[in-house]
Amino acid sequence: MTTSSGSDAPSSTITNSTSATAAKQKETDAQIEHDERSGIQHAVHTSKEKKWWKFRMRTRDDDAEADWWFASTAIPLLAATLGPFANVLSIGALVTPWVMNLLDPVTGERVSELQGFVFADPGWVYWLNVASLIAGFVGNIFLLFNFTGRIRYIIALPASIVFWYIASGILIAITACREIYDPPIRPNQTYTQGFWYGVISAVLYLICSMILMVNMLGYFLGHYPQTFNLTDSQRTLILQTMLFFFWLAGGGAVFSVVQTRFGGPDDLDWSFVDALYFCDVTILTVGFGDLAPTNDIGRGLVFPYSVGGIIMLGLVISSIHNFATDIGASKVVQRHVEKTRLRTARRAVRTSVELRRQTEDILQQGGARVPNTNAPALMKRPSALVTAMGNTVPLMRCMSTFPRQRKPKLLLLREEKDRFEAMRAIQRSTARFKRWTALSLSLIAFFLLWCCGALVFWQCERDTLGMTYFQALYFCYVSLLTIGYGDLSPKSNAGRCFFVVWSLIAVPTMTLLISDMGDTVIGTFKHGTDRLAGFTVLPEQGIWHAWLRAWWQGKGRGERADKKTAQGVPQSGAADAETGAGGAEGETEAETTLKRSLAELAAEAEAPPSEAELARRLAAAIRRAAHDLKLHCEKPPKRYSYEEWVEFTKLIRFTTSEGDDEEDEMIEWDWIGEDSPMVAGVSEPEFVLERLCESMGRYIRKKERALMGGQGLGEGVESGEKSGREAGRNLMGSARTGKLATGDLTAVVMGKADGEER
Repeated sequence: MTTSSGSDAPSSTITNSTSATAAKQKETDAQIEHDERSGIQHAVHTSKEKKWWKFRMRTRDDDAEADWWFASTAIPLLAATLGPFANVLSIGALVTPWVMNLLDPVTGERVSELQGFVFADPGWVYWLNVASLIAGFVGNIFLLFNFTGRIRYIIALPASIVFWYIASGILIAITACREIYDPPIRPNQTYTQGFWYGVISAVLYLICSMILMVNMLGYFLGHYPQTFNLTDSQRTLILQTMLFFFWLAGGGAVFSVVQTRFGGPDDLDWSFVDALYFCDVTILTVGFGDLAPTNDIGRGLVFPYSVGGIIMLGLVISSIHNFATDIGASKVVQRHVEKTRLRTARRAVRTSVELRRQTEDILQQGGARVPNTNAPALMKRPSALVTAMGNTVPLMRCMSTFPRQRKPKLLLLREEKDRFEAMRAIQRSTARFKRWTALSLSLIAFFLLWCCGALVFWQCERDTLGMTYFQALYFCYVSLLTIGYGDLSPKSNAGRCFFVVWSLIAVPTMTLLISDMGDTVIGTFKHGTDRLAGFTVLPEQGIWHAWLRAWWQGKGRGERADKKTAQGVPQSGAADAETGAGGAEGETEAETTLKRSLAELAAEAEAPPSEAELARRLAAAIRRAAHDLKLHCEKPPKRYSYEEWVEFTKLIRFTTSEGDDEEDEMIEWDWIGEDSPMVAGVSEPEFVLERLCESMGRYIRKKERALMGGQGLGEGVESGEKSGREAGRNLMGSARTGKLATGDLTAVVMGKADGEER
C-alpha cells in the first residue's frame, strides 16, 4: 500500500503530461487541416485573380516546363496538315473556271453537272485567285522555315498568320462578289468544282490562321518558349503529310494531261479537279469506277502511282496513330493516373489523422488494442502519417512519455503490400482507361463523320441523284470501309469536292478505329478464342490436368480459410507461406531468391544475411534485371511482385553508409507517392537496374575505402582493386545494352573479396 501511495504523484504527472501532449497534438492537427484548406482556397483565389493577359515571352533556350500542350504541339501539326491541303484545293480553284452551262450548245439538251460546258471567268476573278494562291504558298513556306529553324519563331509565325489571312480574305471576297454581282443564271447555269474548292480552301486558310493565333497567344503568355514543341517523329509526320499532298496534286496534273491528250474521241476530257478526285479514290482504295483511265498510258501509270500513294498514306496514318498514342499517354492517361493517385493519397492522409486521434484517445484512457492484421493497409497505420507527397511522418514520436514500440517486420510488409496492391490496381484501371478511352474517341469521331457526312451528301446529291438520308448513310458507310460498290457515287460538283475533303479525313479515322478495336474488342475476342481452342479443338498438353489440380487446390484452400476465419485466425500468413513455397523447376538462383514469401522476408529482416551474401545476391539481381530489360522490346514490360521489390530494395540499401536501424519501412518510397517507381516514367526493369548498379558502385567505393584505410597492403591488392573498378565502370552500360557478362560481376564482387583476403 505504501509503494502504491508513493507512486500516485508520478502517475498523476504522467497522466497530466499525456493529456497536455494529446491536447496540443489535436490543436496541431486542427491547425494543419486549417492551413491546408486555407492554402487551397488561397491558390484558387490567386489563380482567379491572376491577370491572364499579362505577357511573359520566353526565349528560345528556356528550359522551363511547358504547358498548354494542345496549343504547343497539336496546333502546329494541324496547321502543317491543313495548310498544304488548302494549297492543293486552291490550285483546283485557280485552274478550273467557276461557272458552267448545263445546256448543250448544239442540241440544246440539258446535261449533268459533270458534263457541263464551262466558260472563262472574268479577269479580276482569275488574278485575285492567283494572288490568293501565292499568299497561301508563302504562308506555308514561312511555316516550313519555322519548323526547320531557318527563320525565327517570332518572325515566321506572324508571317504565316498574315499571309493565310490574306489568302482566305481574297477567296472569301471573290466568292461573295461572284455570288452577289455575277451569279450563274439558274437553273441552266451552276457553279463548277473550282468554285467549291475555292470556298473550302478559304475555310481551311481561315482555320489555320486562327489556330496559329492561339499558339502565338500561348507564347505571349509564357506557356512555352518561342519554338514549336515538336519531337523528331512529329516533324517527320509534317514532312510525310506535305509529300502526300504533293503526290496527290502531282497525280491529278499528270492524269489530267494523259487522259485529255491520249484519250479516245468518245472519251471525256479530265480537268484537274476530275483527275484529283480520281487520284483520291485510287489512293484510298475506294474504287467507285465512275472515273477510270481509258488509254494504256493512263492504265500503266496506275501501277506505280497507286502503290506509292498507298505507302505514303500508310506512313501518314501510322505517324498520326503514334502521335495520338503519345499524346494520350503523356497527357490524358498521365493526368488520369495522377488524379487517381492523389485521390488515394488524400484518403490515406485523412484516415491516418483519424487513426492517430483514436490512438491518442485510447492511450489517454489507458486502454490497449490488438492490431488487426486483416484490415486494409490504409486503415491500420496509426503509427505513421503518409502525406500526399509520399513522406512518412511518425505520429507517436513526439510523445516522449511513452516508449516507441517497433512494429514487427511481417506486419510492416503486409501493410506496405496493401499499398503496393492499391497502386497496382491504379495501373490496371489506367490501362483499361487508356484502351477504352481511345476506342471511345475513335467511335465518336467515326459516328460524327458518318452521320454528318451523310447529311452533307444528302443535301448535295438530292437534286442530282434524288438521294435520301438513308441512302447517304449507306454511301458513307461503304466509302468509310473502302468497299466501293459503285452503285452510288457523287454526281454533283459540290458533292465531289466535299468527298475529296471528307474521305481524306474519314478513311484514316476508320483505320485508327480498327487499330483501337484491335487493342480492345478484337484483342478480347482473340484471347477468348485462343483459350477456347486450347481446351477444345487444339488442347494443350496437360491443360485439363493442370486446371483440375488448380480447381481442387483452390477449393481445399477455400474450405480451410473458411474454417480458420470462423475460428478467428488471420489468413495472411498462410497465404504468404503458400505463395513462397519453393521455386519452380528450372528457375535460376536469382529467380528463386526473389520469389519468397513475406514471412521469409520478415524473418530475414530480423536476422539479416552477411554482406558477402548480399553482394552475391546483388550481382545475380543485376543479371536478372538486365535480362528483363533486354526482353522489354520483345514482350510487354516486366512487372515485379511486391516480394521481389522488397528483395531489390534490400540490395539497394545495404550499401548505403547511413544506418538503417531507425528505419521502420521495408522500402525507401511510398507506393502511392510521387516518388513511386510505378509513376517514374520508365519501365520497372530499367528503374531497378539503375539503382542496383548505383548500389554496386557504392559497394565498390566502400570496399576501396576499407582497403585504402588498412595497413600493409601490397601492390597485388591495388592491381586486383583496379580490375574491379574498371569492371564496375562498364557495369551500367553493359547492363543497359543487355550484354552483361557473368565475368563482369564476378570481377567486381569476388575481386573485393580477394583483396580482403590478401
